[in-house]
Amino acid sequence: MSRIILIPGNGNDCVEVSMWYPSVIEALTEAKDLRTGQHLFPGGGVLRTFPDPYDAHEEVWIKFMEEDIEIGENDVVIGHSSGAAAIMRYIETRKVKGVVLVSAYHSDLGDASELTRSNANASPSDHLVPIEEQREVASKIVGVEYRELPNRGHFIRDHQFPELVDNVVQRMIL
Repeated sequence: MSRIILIPGNGNDCVEVSMWYPSVIEALTEAKDLRTGQHLFPGGGVLRTFPDPYDAHEEVWIKFMEEDIEIGENDVVIGHSSGAAAIMRYIETRKVKGVVLVSAYHSDLGDASELTRSNANASPSDHLVPIEEQREVASKIVGVEYRELPNRGHFIRDHQFPELVDNVVQRMIL
């Protein structure tokens, strides 16, 4: 059964009530295909605080995604910031049904805490991840639907993210 899973950015030890995360998971968990009346994600939604939430060590997060969340081939995964970097690393060797990246990056951004070896959402006003880096990530993904949303910063001040919900619903129905 398909699930919608959110991989949060680091620096957050209570993702269940943070930013737009719960409203997006709730909306997508309730979303139905209007033609069939079936839930788009019959397996429900997953929004969990990750171990090592501040440093987001790759080996800890990948293991958590694999063993605790058990991300599978039928799941759609949303990754925000370091969560986007983590899911990109995860899918290098595993399959998922779909991926949504928000404020994605691939470098360490000059931050020692960020050192690491199908949709992308970015904002030119992001103060943490330069827009050029987000554009570069999108340019490397085959078939990506890339969107820049003005004046959204790093997507950390919003409690709703209707553009993301609408995009996922539209893509699931196609």
